[in-house]
Amino acid sequence: MESKNWVDGEWMTPKGKSYTVNNPSRLCEEVGVVHTSEEADVIAAAEAARRALPEWAGLAGPKRADVLYKAADLLAARSDEIAVLASREMGKPIAEMKGEVARGVHLLRYYAAEGVRAFGSVIPASQEGVLQYTKRLPLGVVGVITPWNFPVAIPVWKIAPALICGNTIVWKPAEFASLTAVAVAQVFADAGLPAGVLNLIVGDGAIAGRALVEHAAVDAISFTGSTATGMRVAVTCAGRNIKYQTEMGGKNAAVVLADADLSVAVSAVVSGAFRSAGQKCTATSRIIIEKSIYEPFVDALAAAVRELYVGDALDEKAYLGPVASQAQYRKVQSYVDLAKSEASLVVEGDLQVSPDAGYYVRPLVVTGVDVDHALAQEEVFGPIACILTADGFDEAVDLCNRTVYGLSASVFTGDLERAMRFLDAAEAGMVRVNLESAGVEYQAPFGGLKQSSSHTREQGQAALDFYSQLKTCAVYYGA
Repeated sequence: MESKNWVDGEWMTPKGKSYTVNNPSRLCEEVGVVHTSEEADVIAAAEAARRALPEWAGLAGPKRADVLYKAADLLAARSDEIAVLASREMGKPIAEMKGEVARGVHLLRYYAAEGVRAFGSVIPASQEGVLQYTKRLPLGVVGVITPWNFPVAIPVWKIAPALICGNTIVWKPAEFASLTAVAVAQVFADAGLPAGVLNLIVGDGAIAGRALVEHAAVDAISFTGSTATGMRVAVTCAGRNIKYQTEMGGKNAAVVLADADLSVAVSAVVSGAFRSAGQKCTATSRIIIEKSIYEPFVDALAAAVRELYVGDALDEKAYLGPVASQAQYRKVQSYVDLAKSEASLVVEGDLQVSPDAGYYVRPLVVTGVDVDHALAQEEVFGPIACILTADGFDEAVDLCNRTVYGLSASVFTGDLERAMRFLDAAEAGMVRVNLESAGVEYQAPFGGLKQSSSHTREQGQAALDFYSQLKTCAVYYGA
């Protein structure tokens, strides 16, 4: 398979550099070739989106919805094919990847339904004989920049609400999800999306991403990725006075109190920390335990980690597969080395494949570091979790909040009063009780506090607020 751009309804091969994609589960296996775009390709895509905007924005909501419903049906029909491609390209276990594609189908249908919903409100006027109301308008041309760790769900949860609100789009996927992006774009093409409404630009962040944020004629940017890049995106968009949305990093905590059901807590912590090889912004990377239950919890956690099946992403038994790329492997391995030199080992899992076959990292839990240590503060984006201990509830909450991030946090307790206090006190945009940190349903708002987000929200009804703008109208019709 070879990547192509989809611009103004035409598939074309960009003239930038090319490179081969190898399966991170089996480095000897070639998945395809990616051809990257230059700045001129991005500018042309934005121009195509601008030309397509009046017709798409002027289309009745139910007609835009018809395209999304058709895309949902096509994505469902091709779910196995796309899931296998994504697993081969970026290493997510096939069982998880099938679930992610299903989520994309649900998202398309959810936002398609918005095509027939009310999109404004009537507001009482102080003067007799005046009708005052609001209506939603499209933003215009939206630049969408998506990561590799959710190569189907995140693009869909940005693209679907943007489309139903009447916007046109330039989409720049992450380099390590480019082949999957082509397959997703083909779904929209086959669903009958008019030329120029969605434009796919394959390329690296330094060239294509920068051109989209800094130079292309767009009215908004929606970005998911690292905090460092997201902060630069925010500064640039503010300077251009265009709307922006950035979803960035996390250093999410699972707080386990003394009265927790340990079987529930251990299962949720393991899933939150090690599904997708820890490559989720909502992954559990800090485990904060009340000291009185430290030993039984750690014993149960260690036993569970030793049972994890680490294998080829296409192996249905794999709980976690490899990390996505050589660069990601090197980054995560540097934290493994740090953990083994400066922390105390709690447990390290086994591999069910040769470590040389792909970019495999053993699941790792450590302790013996303080709250300011890099392992407790920096986003690893890999299968590593560190344990901190607390004397009681108040100290546990304090440790939970001792981070620049504020994406997700969980507490495990049987005490309803302490559970409700945690929901109020935890400085995170998504807080949960007796549930893992890494999981938010598609109909619920997704986003963080502090340096995890630009403080907007994705998914659910909240996404419509970002992808539209309000106009207030008043009509005097006589007393």
